[in-house]
Amino acid sequence: MAGKAKAIDQRDVGQAMWRGTLCKCPHCGQGKMFRAYLKVAEHCDSCGEQLDLHRADDFPPYIAITIVGHILILAMLHMEMVWHVNPLVYLYTMVPLAVILPMAMLPSIKGAIVGLQWANGMYGFGTGQRD
Repeated sequence: MAGKAKAIDQRDVGQAMWRGTLCKCPHCGQGKMFRAYLKVAEHCDSCGEQLDLHRADDFPPYIAITIVGHILILAMLHMEMVWHVNPLVYLYTMVPLAVILPMAMLPSIKGAIVGLQWANGMYGFGTGQRD
C-alpha cells in the first residue's frame, strides 16, 4: 500500500494539468484523452492508463463561463466607454462569442481538471478501482 501512495505523491500536478489542457493523457502525454468532443476515453491508447475514473461534472463549464463572462464584460465596457456603439453591435458580436468561446475552451479545461484529479489520485486514479 505504501508503494502506491508513494507513486501517487510523485505525480507532477502542473505537468498532468498541462498535458490535460493539450487533451493528452496526463500520465504519458502521448495518447488522446478524449474519444469524442467531451467524452473521456476509457484508457490511453499509448500507455494504457485508465482515464474514465474522473468526476469533472459541472466544474469545466463553470470555469469556461466565468472566463468568457469576464472577457465579454470587459470588452463591452471598453467598447461603450471608447466608441459608444449601437446596442445591436453587442447583439451581433457578443452573443455569438458567448456561445463559441466556452465551447472552444471546454475540452482543454476538462482535460486540465481530469489531469488534476489524476495527479492527486482522486476518485480511484492510481488504485485501479473506482471509489
